[in-house]
Amino acid sequence: MTQVTRRHVLYIPGFDPVPPRAYRERYRREAAVQARLSGFEIATAKAPTGARFGWGVDAVMEGATVSAELEVLYWADIVRTRMAGGVLATYGALARTAWIYIGTGALFRLMRLRKGPVIAALYPVVVLLGQLLLAMVLAVLVGVGIGIGLWRVADAMGLAMPAQGALTVMFALALAGGGFTMWLVLRWCARRDALFAWYLMKDYAFSSRLYGAYPPEQEARMAEFAARIAEVLRRDVDEVLIVGHSSGAYIAVSVLADLIRAGRVPGDGPVVSLLTLGHVVPMVSFLPAARRLRADLSFMAAQDIAWVDVTAPGDGCAFALCDPVAVSGVAPDDKKGPLVISAAFTQTLSAACQRALKWRLFELHFQYLNAFDNLPDTRDAYDYFRVTAGPLTLGDRFATRAPSASRIETPVNRFTDT
Repeated sequence: MTQVTRRHVLYIPGFDPVPPRAYRERYRREAAVQARLSGFEIATAKAPTGARFGWGVDAVMEGATVSAELEVLYWADIVRTRMAGGVLATYGALARTAWIYIGTGALFRLMRLRKGPVIAALYPVVVLLGQLLLAMVLAVLVGVGIGIGLWRVADAMGLAMPAQGALTVMFALALAGGGFTMWLVLRWCARRDALFAWYLMKDYAFSSRLYGAYPPEQEARMAEFAARIAEVLRRDVDEVLIVGHSSGAYIAVSVLADLIRAGRVPGDGPVVSLLTLGHVVPMVSFLPAARRLRADLSFMAAQDIAWVDVTAPGDGCAFALCDPVAVSGVAPDDKKGPLVISAAFTQTLSAACQRALKWRLFELHFQYLNAFDNLPDTRDAYDYFRVTAGPLTLGDRFATRAPSASRIETPVNRFTDT
Protein backbone atom coordinates (compact mmCIF):
# COMPACT_ATOMS: atom_id res chain seq x y z
CA MET A 1 0.00 0.00 0.00
CA THR A 2 1.41 3.37 -1.07
CA GLN A 3 1.21 6.20 1.45
CA VAL A 4 0.44 9.36 -0.48
CA THR A 5 1.78 12.64 0.83
CA ARG A 6 1.95 14.41 -2.55
CA ARG A 7 -0.46 13.97 -5.44
CA HIS A 8 -1.01 15.67 -8.78
CA VAL A 9 -4.52 15.53 -10.22
CA LEU A 10 -5.17 16.34 -13.88
CA TYR A 11 -8.86 16.90 -14.56
CA ILE A 12 -10.27 16.70 -18.09
CA PRO A 13 -13.73 18.27 -18.32
CA GLY A 14 -16.43 17.34 -20.78
CA PHE A 15 -17.93 19.52 -23.51
CA ASP A 16 -18.16 22.53 -21.21
CA PRO A 17 -17.61 26.19 -22.20
CA VAL A 18 -17.13 27.46 -18.63
CA PRO A 19 -13.70 28.78 -17.60
CA PRO A 20 -11.47 26.59 -15.40
CA ARG A 21 -11.94 28.90 -12.42
CA ALA A 22 -15.51 27.58 -12.18
CA TYR A 23 -14.06 24.14 -11.35
CA ARG A 24 -11.72 25.68 -8.79
CA GLU A 25 -14.61 27.46 -7.08
CA ARG A 26 -16.74 24.31 -7.13
CA TYR A 27 -13.90 22.34 -5.52
CA ARG A 28 -13.28 25.01 -2.87
CA ARG A 29 -16.98 25.30 -2.02
CA GLU A 30 -17.82 21.61 -1.98
CA ALA A 31 -14.60 20.55 -0.22
CA ALA A 32 -15.50 22.84 2.68
CA VAL A 33 -18.96 21.25 2.88
CA GLN A 34 -17.58 17.69 2.79
CA ALA A 35 -14.90 18.53 5.37
CA ARG A 36 -17.57 19.80 7.75
CA LEU A 37 -19.70 16.69 7.21
CA SER A 38 -16.86 14.16 7.39
CA GLY A 39 -14.65 15.77 10.00
CA PHE A 40 -11.44 16.33 8.04
CA GLU A 41 -9.48 19.48 7.25
CA ILE A 42 -8.96 20.79 3.73
CA ALA A 43 -7.95 24.14 2.31
CA THR A 44 -7.08 25.40 -1.16
CA ALA A 45 -3.63 26.83 -1.83
CA LYS A 46 -1.62 28.33 -4.70
CA ALA A 47 -1.61 26.86 -8.17
CA PRO A 48 0.83 24.05 -9.05
CA THR A 49 4.08 24.85 -10.83
CA GLY A 50 3.73 24.97 -14.60
CA ALA A 51 -0.05 24.63 -14.54
CA ARG A 52 -1.98 26.93 -16.81
CA PHE A 53 -5.15 26.46 -14.77
CA GLY A 54 -5.09 24.91 -11.32
CA TRP A 55 -4.98 25.19 -7.57
CA GLY A 56 -3.30 23.54 -4.62
CA VAL A 57 -4.87 21.66 -1.72
CA ASP A 58 -3.60 20.99 1.79
CA ALA A 59 -5.56 18.36 3.69
CA VAL A 60 -5.50 16.47 6.95
CA MET A 61 -7.65 13.35 6.75
CA GLU A 62 -7.57 9.71 7.80
CA GLY A 63 -4.69 10.45 10.15
CA ALA A 64 -2.38 11.86 7.46
CA THR A 65 -1.32 15.17 5.96
CA VAL A 66 -1.51 15.38 2.19
CA SER A 67 -0.52 18.05 -0.30
CA ALA A 68 -2.27 17.87 -3.66
CA GLU A 69 -2.08 19.88 -6.84
CA LEU A 70 -5.16 19.97 -9.05
CA GLU A 71 -5.01 21.08 -12.65
CA VAL A 72 -7.69 21.54 -15.30
CA LEU A 73 -6.61 20.45 -18.78
CA TYR A 74 -8.21 23.18 -20.82
CA TRP A 75 -10.23 22.77 -24.00
CA ALA A 76 -13.14 25.14 -23.32
CA ASP A 77 -11.90 27.39 -26.14
CA ILE A 78 -12.60 24.58 -28.64
CA VAL A 79 -16.03 24.12 -27.09
CA ARG A 80 -16.86 27.81 -27.34
CA THR A 81 -15.78 27.88 -30.99
CA ARG A 82 -18.07 24.94 -31.76
CA MET A 83 -20.94 26.57 -29.90
CA ALA A 84 -20.64 29.80 -31.88
CA GLY A 85 -22.64 28.55 -34.87
CA GLY A 86 -25.87 30.38 -35.67
CA VAL A 87 -29.44 29.20 -36.16
CA LEU A 88 -28.98 27.66 -39.61
CA ALA A 89 -25.76 25.91 -38.58
CA THR A 90 -27.45 24.40 -35.53
CA TYR A 91 -30.40 23.01 -37.46
CA GLY A 92 -27.99 21.70 -40.07
CA ALA A 93 -26.07 19.96 -37.27
CA LEU A 94 -29.35 18.54 -35.95
CA ALA A 95 -30.16 16.95 -39.30
CA ARG A 96 -26.63 15.64 -39.77
CA THR A 97 -26.37 14.23 -36.23
CA ALA A 98 -29.76 12.52 -36.44
CA TRP A 99 -28.76 10.98 -39.76
CA ILE A 100 -25.47 9.69 -38.32
CA TYR A 101 -27.03 8.00 -35.29
CA ILE A 102 -30.07 6.64 -37.13
CA GLY A 103 -28.31 5.73 -40.37
CA THR A 104 -25.55 3.78 -38.61
CA GLY A 105 -28.01 2.05 -36.28
CA ALA A 106 -26.12 3.39 -33.26
CA LEU A 107 -29.22 5.00 -31.76
CA PHE A 108 -31.14 1.72 -31.65
CA ARG A 109 -28.23 -0.10 -30.01
CA LEU A 110 -27.78 2.68 -27.46
CA MET A 111 -31.43 2.16 -26.52
CA ARG A 112 -30.52 -1.32 -25.33
CA LEU A 113 -28.38 0.25 -22.62
CA ARG A 114 -29.66 3.00 -20.33
CA LYS A 115 -32.76 5.01 -21.30
CA GLY A 116 -31.59 8.19 -19.55
CA PRO A 117 -28.76 9.25 -21.87
CA VAL A 118 -30.73 8.23 -24.97
CA ILE A 119 -33.60 10.43 -23.81
CA ALA A 120 -31.04 13.16 -23.13
CA ALA A 121 -29.78 12.74 -26.69
CA LEU A 122 -33.28 12.89 -28.19
CA TYR A 123 -34.35 15.74 -25.94
CA PRO A 124 -32.56 18.58 -27.82
CA VAL A 125 -33.91 17.24 -31.13
CA VAL A 126 -37.49 17.36 -29.83
CA VAL A 127 -37.03 20.80 -28.25
CA LEU A 128 -35.38 22.34 -31.32
CA LEU A 129 -38.02 20.91 -33.64
CA GLY A 130 -40.71 22.21 -31.30
CA GLN A 131 -39.13 25.66 -31.32
CA LEU A 132 -38.89 25.52 -35.10
CA LEU A 133 -42.60 24.67 -35.33
CA LEU A 134 -43.47 27.52 -32.98
CA ALA A 135 -41.34 29.92 -35.00
CA MET A 136 -43.04 28.79 -38.22
CA VAL A 137 -46.52 29.29 -36.75
CA LEU A 138 -45.60 32.79 -35.56
CA ALA A 139 -44.02 33.53 -38.93
CA VAL A 140 -47.23 32.55 -40.72
CA LEU A 141 -49.33 34.66 -38.36
CA VAL A 142 -47.06 37.68 -38.82
CA GLY A 143 -46.93 37.16 -42.59
CA VAL A 144 -50.71 36.93 -42.85
CA GLY A 145 -51.06 39.97 -40.61
CA ILE A 146 -48.69 41.98 -42.78
CA GLY A 147 -50.53 40.92 -45.94
CA ILE A 148 -53.93 41.87 -44.56
CA GLY A 149 -52.59 45.14 -43.23
CA LEU A 150 -51.03 46.11 -46.56
CA TRP A 151 -54.20 45.18 -48.43
CA ARG A 152 -56.27 47.43 -46.18
CA VAL A 153 -53.77 50.29 -46.44
CA ALA A 154 -53.73 50.03 -50.22
CA ASP A 155 -57.51 49.91 -50.36
CA ALA A 156 -57.88 52.91 -48.02
CA MET A 157 -55.41 54.99 -50.04
CA GLY A 158 -57.10 54.03 -53.28
CA LEU A 159 -53.79 53.19 -54.88
CA ALA A 160 -53.98 52.65 -58.60
CA MET A 161 -51.87 49.50 -58.93
CA PRO A 162 -52.46 46.51 -61.14
CA ALA A 163 -53.97 43.72 -59.07
CA GLN A 164 -51.22 41.25 -59.97
CA GLY A 165 -48.46 43.71 -59.10
CA ALA A 166 -50.09 44.59 -55.81
CA LEU A 167 -50.39 40.97 -54.81
CA THR A 168 -46.78 40.29 -55.72
CA VAL A 169 -45.51 43.17 -53.58
CA MET A 170 -47.76 42.23 -50.66
CA PHE A 171 -46.68 38.59 -50.83
CA ALA A 172 -43.00 39.56 -50.88
CA LEU A 173 -43.35 41.87 -47.88
CA ALA A 174 -45.41 39.33 -45.95
CA LEU A 175 -42.87 36.61 -46.72
CA ALA A 176 -39.99 38.83 -45.63
CA GLY A 177 -41.77 39.81 -42.42
CA GLY A 178 -42.62 36.22 -41.60
CA GLY A 179 -39.10 35.03 -42.33
CA PHE A 180 -37.60 37.77 -40.18
CA THR A 181 -39.99 36.86 -37.35
CA MET A 182 -39.01 33.21 -37.62
CA TRP A 183 -35.32 34.09 -37.43
CA LEU A 184 -35.87 36.43 -34.45
CA VAL A 185 -37.77 33.74 -32.51
CA LEU A 186 -35.12 31.06 -33.13
CA ARG A 187 -32.31 33.49 -32.37
CA TRP A 188 -33.98 34.37 -29.07
CA CYS A 189 -34.36 30.67 -28.22
CA ALA A 190 -30.70 30.05 -29.03
CA ARG A 191 -29.44 32.94 -26.92
CA ARG A 192 -31.66 32.23 -23.97
CA ASP A 193 -31.41 28.41 -24.17
CA ALA A 194 -33.07 28.03 -20.78
CA LEU A 195 -33.63 24.34 -21.55
CA PHE A 196 -29.99 23.72 -22.61
CA ALA A 197 -31.25 22.13 -25.83
CA TRP A 198 -29.03 24.17 -28.15
CA TYR A 199 -25.99 23.42 -26.00
CA LEU A 200 -26.68 19.67 -25.97
CA MET A 201 -27.29 19.62 -29.70
CA LYS A 202 -23.87 21.17 -30.33
CA ASP A 203 -22.28 18.74 -27.89
CA TYR A 204 -23.62 15.67 -29.71
CA ALA A 205 -22.87 17.22 -33.10
CA PHE A 206 -19.24 17.85 -32.13
CA SER A 207 -18.53 14.30 -30.99
CA SER A 208 -20.36 12.62 -33.87
CA ARG A 209 -19.65 14.81 -36.90
CA LEU A 210 -16.76 12.58 -38.01
CA TYR A 211 -18.69 9.39 -37.20
CA GLY A 212 -16.76 8.90 -33.95
CA ALA A 213 -13.26 9.87 -35.09
CA TYR A 214 -11.61 12.61 -33.06
CA PRO A 215 -11.68 16.01 -34.82
CA PRO A 216 -8.20 17.36 -35.71
CA GLU A 217 -8.39 20.21 -33.20
CA GLN A 218 -9.26 17.75 -30.44
CA GLU A 219 -6.39 15.44 -31.39
CA ALA A 220 -4.00 18.39 -31.25
CA ARG A 221 -5.20 19.40 -27.79
CA MET A 222 -5.00 15.80 -26.58
CA ALA A 223 -1.35 15.74 -27.66
CA GLU A 224 -0.82 18.82 -25.48
CA PHE A 225 -2.54 17.05 -22.59
CA ALA A 226 -0.24 14.07 -23.04
CA ALA A 227 2.83 16.31 -23.02
CA ARG A 228 1.71 17.97 -19.81
CA ILE A 229 0.96 14.65 -18.09
CA ALA A 230 4.37 13.31 -19.18
CA GLU A 231 5.97 16.38 -17.59
CA VAL A 232 4.08 15.82 -14.33
CA LEU A 233 5.13 12.14 -14.30
CA ARG A 234 8.73 13.28 -13.95
CA ARG A 235 7.98 15.20 -10.77
CA ASP A 236 8.47 14.09 -7.19
CA VAL A 237 4.91 13.03 -6.36
CA ASP A 238 3.46 9.78 -5.06
CA GLU A 239 0.45 9.57 -7.39
CA VAL A 240 -0.59 11.13 -10.66
CA LEU A 241 -4.36 10.86 -10.90
CA ILE A 242 -6.04 11.51 -14.25
CA VAL A 243 -9.73 12.33 -13.97
CA GLY A 244 -12.08 12.40 -16.96
CA HIS A 245 -15.62 13.65 -16.54
CA SER A 246 -18.50 13.14 -19.00
CA SER A 247 -17.02 13.25 -22.53
CA GLY A 248 -13.70 14.00 -20.84
CA ALA A 249 -13.76 10.35 -19.72
CA TYR A 250 -13.02 8.95 -23.17
CA ILE A 251 -10.49 11.73 -23.80
CA ALA A 252 -8.67 10.66 -20.63
CA VAL A 253 -8.66 7.02 -21.80
CA SER A 254 -7.14 7.94 -25.16
CA VAL A 255 -4.54 10.34 -23.74
CA LEU A 256 -3.32 7.82 -21.18
CA ALA A 257 -3.26 5.05 -23.80
CA ASP A 258 -1.10 7.27 -26.01
CA LEU A 259 1.35 7.89 -23.16
CA ILE A 260 1.71 4.22 -22.29
CA ARG A 261 2.17 3.11 -25.90
CA ALA A 262 4.83 5.78 -26.41
CA GLY A 263 6.75 4.61 -23.33
CA ARG A 264 6.23 7.94 -21.58
CA VAL A 265 5.01 6.45 -18.30
CA PRO A 266 8.17 5.67 -16.29
CA GLY A 267 8.22 2.36 -14.47
CA ASP A 268 10.00 3.89 -11.48
CA GLY A 269 7.84 7.03 -11.36
CA PRO A 270 4.72 7.88 -9.38
CA VAL A 271 1.68 5.63 -9.28
CA VAL A 272 -0.59 6.41 -12.25
CA SER A 273 -4.35 6.11 -11.75
CA LEU A 274 -7.39 6.76 -13.91
CA LEU A 275 -10.78 7.89 -12.61
CA THR A 276 -13.68 8.29 -15.04
CA LEU A 277 -16.88 9.97 -13.89
CA GLY A 278 -20.33 10.10 -15.49
CA HIS A 279 -19.05 8.71 -18.78
CA VAL A 280 -20.85 8.93 -22.13
CA VAL A 281 -18.43 6.61 -23.95
CA PRO A 282 -21.03 4.66 -26.01
CA MET A 283 -22.24 7.88 -27.67
CA VAL A 284 -18.91 7.85 -29.51
CA SER A 285 -17.64 4.27 -29.37
CA PHE A 286 -20.83 2.99 -31.04
CA LEU A 287 -20.11 5.03 -34.18
CA PRO A 288 -18.33 3.37 -37.14
CA ALA A 289 -15.23 5.59 -37.30
CA ALA A 290 -14.46 5.46 -33.57
CA ARG A 291 -11.73 2.89 -34.17
CA ARG A 292 -9.12 4.85 -32.23
CA LEU A 293 -11.34 5.13 -29.17
CA ARG A 294 -12.27 1.45 -29.28
CA ALA A 295 -8.61 0.48 -29.58
CA ASP A 296 -7.75 2.73 -26.63
CA LEU A 297 -10.54 1.28 -24.50
CA SER A 298 -9.36 -2.28 -25.20
CA PHE A 299 -5.74 -1.35 -24.56
CA MET A 300 -6.40 0.42 -21.26
CA ALA A 301 -8.61 -2.43 -20.01
CA ALA A 302 -5.58 -4.75 -20.11
CA GLN A 303 -3.16 -2.43 -18.30
CA ASP A 304 -1.94 -2.84 -14.72
CA ILE A 305 -3.19 0.63 -13.86
CA ALA A 306 -5.99 1.28 -11.40
CA TRP A 307 -9.00 2.43 -13.40
CA VAL A 308 -12.18 3.19 -11.49
CA ASP A 309 -15.34 4.17 -13.33
CA VAL A 310 -18.00 5.93 -11.26
CA THR A 311 -21.53 6.63 -12.45
CA ALA A 312 -24.97 6.71 -10.85
CA PRO A 313 -28.43 5.66 -12.07
CA GLY A 314 -29.68 9.05 -10.87
CA ASP A 315 -27.54 10.80 -13.47
CA GLY A 316 -29.68 10.85 -16.60
CA CYS A 317 -26.85 12.21 -18.73
CA ALA A 318 -24.47 9.28 -18.14
CA PHE A 319 -24.47 5.63 -19.16
CA ALA A 320 -24.84 4.55 -15.56
CA LEU A 321 -23.06 1.34 -14.57
CA CYS A 322 -22.33 0.48 -18.20
CA ASP A 323 -18.83 -0.94 -18.43
CA PRO A 324 -17.45 1.30 -21.22
CA VAL A 325 -15.13 -1.40 -22.53
CA ALA A 326 -17.51 -4.35 -22.40
CA VAL A 327 -20.59 -2.66 -23.88
CA SER A 328 -18.42 -1.31 -26.71
CA GLY A 329 -17.60 -4.92 -27.61
CA VAL A 330 -13.82 -4.56 -27.25
CA ALA A 331 -13.09 -6.28 -23.95
CA PRO A 332 -9.75 -8.14 -24.23
CA ASP A 333 -9.28 -11.66 -22.92
CA ASP A 334 -6.99 -10.34 -20.17
CA LYS A 335 -9.34 -7.54 -19.13
CA LYS A 336 -8.40 -6.01 -15.78
CA GLY A 337 -10.52 -2.87 -15.66
CA PRO A 338 -12.31 -0.71 -15.16
CA LEU A 339 -13.81 -1.26 -11.73
CA VAL A 340 -17.39 -0.12 -12.32
CA ILE A 341 -19.04 1.26 -9.18
CA SER A 342 -22.02 3.43 -8.36
CA ALA A 343 -22.05 6.76 -6.60
CA ALA A 344 -25.55 5.65 -5.51
CA PHE A 345 -27.15 9.08 -5.16
CA THR A 346 -30.23 7.58 -3.49
CA GLN A 347 -28.02 6.29 -0.67
CA THR A 348 -25.21 8.86 -0.45
CA LEU A 349 -27.45 11.95 -0.60
CA SER A 350 -30.05 12.82 2.00
CA ALA A 351 -33.72 12.92 1.03
CA ALA A 352 -33.67 16.72 1.27
CA CYS A 353 -30.67 16.94 -1.06
CA GLN A 354 -32.28 14.56 -3.53
CA ARG A 355 -35.42 16.68 -3.59
CA ALA A 356 -33.36 19.83 -4.20
CA LEU A 357 -31.56 18.18 -7.13
CA LYS A 358 -34.57 16.36 -8.60
CA TRP A 359 -35.03 18.58 -11.66
CA ARG A 360 -31.50 19.98 -11.82
CA LEU A 361 -30.26 17.43 -14.33
CA PHE A 362 -26.98 19.16 -15.12
CA GLU A 363 -26.12 19.58 -11.46
CA LEU A 364 -26.78 15.86 -10.99
CA HIS A 365 -24.28 15.22 -13.79
CA PHE A 366 -21.71 17.22 -11.78
CA GLN A 367 -22.58 15.65 -8.44
CA TYR A 368 -19.48 13.40 -8.68
CA LEU A 369 -17.43 16.57 -8.02
CA ASN A 370 -19.62 17.69 -5.12
CA ALA A 371 -20.08 16.88 -1.47
CA PHE A 372 -22.28 13.96 -0.37
CA ASP A 373 -24.22 14.53 2.83
CA ASN A 374 -25.06 10.90 3.60
CA LEU A 375 -21.82 9.01 2.90
CA PRO A 376 -21.35 5.62 4.57
CA ASP A 377 -18.45 5.53 7.02
CA THR A 378 -16.26 3.21 4.94
CA ARG A 379 -12.86 3.71 3.34
CA ASP A 380 -14.06 2.76 -0.13
CA ALA A 381 -17.16 4.97 -0.30
CA TYR A 382 -16.83 7.26 -3.30
CA ASP A 383 -15.82 10.74 -2.14
CA TYR A 384 -14.11 13.01 -4.66
CA PHE A 385 -12.19 14.84 -1.95
CA ARG A 386 -10.79 11.73 -0.28
CA VAL A 387 -9.81 10.43 -3.73
CA THR A 388 -8.07 13.66 -4.74
CA ALA A 389 -6.66 14.78 -1.37
CA GLY A 390 -6.56 11.64 0.79
CA PRO A 391 -3.54 9.49 1.77
CA LEU A 392 -4.44 6.43 -0.35
CA THR A 393 -3.90 5.88 -4.05
CA LEU A 394 -7.01 5.25 -6.13
CA GLY A 395 -6.14 1.55 -6.42
CA ASP A 396 -5.55 1.13 -2.68
CA ARG A 397 -8.73 2.99 -1.75
CA PHE A 398 -10.92 0.72 -3.84
CA ALA A 399 -8.82 -2.46 -3.57
CA THR A 400 -11.52 -4.32 -1.65
CA ARG A 401 -14.51 -2.71 -3.38
CA ALA A 402 -16.56 -5.14 -5.45
CA PRO A 403 -17.92 -3.97 -8.80
CA SER A 404 -21.57 -2.99 -8.87
CA ALA A 405 -23.78 -6.05 -9.10
CA SER A 406 -26.14 -4.22 -11.47
CA ARG A 407 -23.45 -3.20 -13.95
CA ILE A 408 -24.10 -3.79 -17.66
CA GLU A 409 -21.42 -5.69 -19.55
CA THR A 410 -23.40 -7.00 -22.53
CA PRO A 411 -21.60 -6.13 -25.79
CA VAL A 412 -24.26 -4.51 -27.97
CA ASN A 413 -22.06 -2.41 -30.24
CA ARG A 414 -22.30 -3.21 -33.95
CA PHE A 415 -18.92 -1.67 -34.71
CA THR A 416 -16.07 -3.41 -32.90
CA ASP A 417 -13.18 -2.97 -35.32
CA THR A 418 -10.14 -1.16 -33.98
